[in-house]
Amino acid sequence: MAVGKKLDASYFLSTDTPTLARDLLGKLLVVPDESGRRVSGMIVEAEAYLGIADRAAHSYRGKRTSRTEIMYAEGGHVYVFFVYGMYYQLNFVCGPEDCPHAILIRAVEPVEGTEIMKARRGAMKDRNLTSGPGKLCIAMGIDRSFNGEHLSGDRVFLEEFKDIDVGSISEGPRVGIDYAGEDSAKPWRYWIKGNEFVSKP
Repeated sequence: MAVGKKLDASYFLSTDTPTLARDLLGKLLVVPDESGRRVSGMIVEAEAYLGIADRAAHSYRGKRTSRTEIMYAEGGHVYVFFVYGMYYQLNFVCGPEDCPHAILIRAVEPVEGTEIMKARRGAMKDRNLTSGPGKLCIAMGIDRSFNGEHLSGDRVFLEEFKDIDVGSISEGPRVGIDYAGEDSAKPWRYWIKGNEFVSKP
C-alpha cells in the first residue's frame, strides 16, 4: 500500500481535545516491528480526557506522579499506562506544555502486518485482534517502553489514511469511568459507525 503523509508534530498542540479525538478517526497508527516491518491499524475509536478539570483524567486536579508526569509534556508525546495488572493502554498527549489533556486510543482496524498481530495475539477471528485498548497494544507490540516517545519519531507515528464523514461518526460517554461522577456522562468517546473493530463496552 502507498505510505501516507506523516502527521505534523503541531497537530497535537490543539487545546480542543474532543474535536481532536474525533478527527483521529481514520488516521493510521504505525508501529514498526523490531525488523522495521510496518504494523499498522486505522483508528476507529478514541476517547478524550480533559486534564485538570476532568474527573476521569489521571491528571485531575493537577495530580502529578511518576506515571502521569508525561501528560504535562507538550502535545504529541505518547502516554502508556498499565491497568488491571495485565494490559497496556495507548494515549496521545494533547495541547501545550502543562496542559495535561490526552486521548485514549480504544480500537484500530488492522491494515498492515496482520500476520504479525496474529502471532502476538494468538489464534482468533480478525475482528478480535485490535477491538479494545488492551488488545491493540498487544497486537501492535506496545508496552511501557513506549511511554514518553514522540509521534514525530520513527518508533510510533500517525499517517493520513481515510477521511471519515461526520455522518459516519458516533459519540457517547466514555467507558469504565463510573467513579467520575457527572463527568462520566460527557460524550467524549468517538467511533466509526458500524465498524466491526469498535470495542464492545
